[in-house]
Amino acid sequence: MERRELAYFLSVAEHEGINGAAAALGVAQPTISQALRGLERELGVQLFVRVGRGMVLSAAGRSLVGPARKILRDITAVQDMLGALGGGLTGHLDISAFPALAPEVVPLVSEFRRAYPDVVVGFGEMVDESTATALIRDGHSEFVVAHLPIDDPRLEVVELGRQEYWLVYPPDTILPEGSIPLSDLPDIPMVFAPQGPSVVDEIQEAIRGAGVRLHNSVLVDHREARIPMVLAGLGGTIIERSQAEAVADRAVVRSVQPPITRSFGLAFDPATLSPVGQAFAELVRGRIVGGEPEN
Repeated sequence: MERRELAYFLSVAEHEGINGAAAALGVAQPTISQALRGLERELGVQLFVRVGRGMVLSAAGRSLVGPARKILRDITAVQDMLGALGGGLTGHLDISAFPALAPEVVPLVSEFRRAYPDVVVGFGEMVDESTATALIRDGHSEFVVAHLPIDDPRLEVVELGRQEYWLVYPPDTILPEGSIPLSDLPDIPMVFAPQGPSVVDEIQEAIRGAGVRLHNSVLVDHREARIPMVLAGLGGTIIERSQAEAVADRAVVRSVQPPITRSFGLAFDPATLSPVGQAFAELVRGRIVGGEPEN
């Protein structure tokens, strides 16, 4: 089993086909096909099932994803260690962030890159925050940025700050100036995500706790679709303050009282960090003053 075979395997799994993997890796398709066949022969299992023009993981393939990522990460960690012994820190820093929180961690990444310019940062998207611990456990990322709490006794969690959520309504909505009390929310249908363990549930619970019963007009999984739907007049929504302020010239935007906030942080397993990961963890810990996030 060779490193390149595992790298090809993971790329085909990510892109659901050899064509996408070949384009992403800059490798000829026959080279990837041959490597996959060799890996399947060595393991004695079928790793993919063809579906139309694409490929999806078989049960055996799904079982290999986690170990394959760990093997590649261990190899990278050794290279990082040797690079650190030779002088400047080199290697990869892999971070997965919930989309709404990605801008919050950019200053940390920027500061880290200034200190270690030879380190390449991989910044991935975490669509579902419930997968945060699995991303670390399976070796996909050394660090995750998500809303708190992140419950796993093996992980160290550093709180980075809090996000505030504001109201956004269609442009023709008539509202008084200033903050809107939760108990006085207008009777306008809302664009929300389906129910589930997310910050949306906490927001809806806060609204219900204020004695308000809002009706949903659209339930949408795609966060990026909410603002266009609001601007199209389908209803209002509650989103992160920075996103709300960004559309204040096109929509009716208001803060709420009492404020709806939720803390977020960075999680990692200190026992498995690479030298690059250790350096980033030290930088993050250094931003904490007196046990509270530094403003």
